[in-house]
Amino acid sequence: MNKLMLIDAIRAFLIEDIGYGDKAGESLFLKDRYKTTMVINAKDTGVFAGSEVVVQLYRILDESVEVQFMVNDGDWVTYGQSLCFLSGRTDVLLAGERVLLNLLQRMCGIATLTAQAITILNDHSIQICDTRKTMPGLRMFDKRAVQIGGGKNHRFGLDDAVMLKENHIAASGSIKKAVASVKEKIGPLVKVEVETTNLSEVKEAVESGVDVIMFDNASPDEVKSYVSVVPDTILTEASGGIKQENLGSYAHTGVDYISLGYLTHSVKALDLSMLVHKEVFR
Repeated sequence: MNKLMLIDAIRAFLIEDIGYGDKAGESLFLKDRYKTTMVINAKDTGVFAGSEVVVQLYRILDESVEVQFMVNDGDWVTYGQSLCFLSGRTDVLLAGERVLLNLLQRMCGIATLTAQAITILNDHSIQICDTRKTMPGLRMFDKRAVQIGGGKNHRFGLDDAVMLKENHIAASGSIKKAVASVKEKIGPLVKVEVETTNLSEVKEAVESGVDVIMFDNASPDEVKSYVSVVPDTILTEASGGIKQENLGSYAHTGVDYISLGYLTHSVKALDLSMLVHKEVFR
């Protein structure tokens, strides 16, 4: 993650939660009088993700907080396993607890779903990737979690690639017209992807010279048929209607990427806790 963007995002989240001050923590624990070690534990099985968040969040609140990880990003963790120890001022650790757990739980959940998808597909010739169906404000975190889970990132936003979907094509008149118009305006390093829904559109996309062709809501048999008419110089992607239940049926279809919206829009947070491990009075 971009460190500057990460710091700005976490700072905004902390301001939202802490407001003008943590009334409970600051009332109970005078600054510099209490120090505590807290531990983050897993309460479920999944993939750990978010070490950068832990470090940066407490650097923002108090650079003297010490962080000791017991696991690495991408490691599978089990119920009751200790993931990370945090030592520092009690009021500081408590002030960051909720924001930290909210982000970590979501990132771990996304990383877990991604790793599970790769296992279910069981075809390493096909890359699992995400979509833009992320929670507003959390895209950077969601996409990093997909990476940690072993997946690839699709475009981050509208500004890093051209993707011509059915509405672009309908408004332009045809795939060929839309691609030609776009290519007149964009630079040589910007890739162009086109969404297709049938064999005729796939062939038209090939003739238009696009970089990537997406097969929208295609069955495994349709994907195989479409891939057979696409030259190796053009990447292919299957998307739409693919869930955990039918993902395995897309193995060995020959497609290069499968993008899965559910990785980020239907994530179940991994249950984590952050508890006092040892309190030290000065």
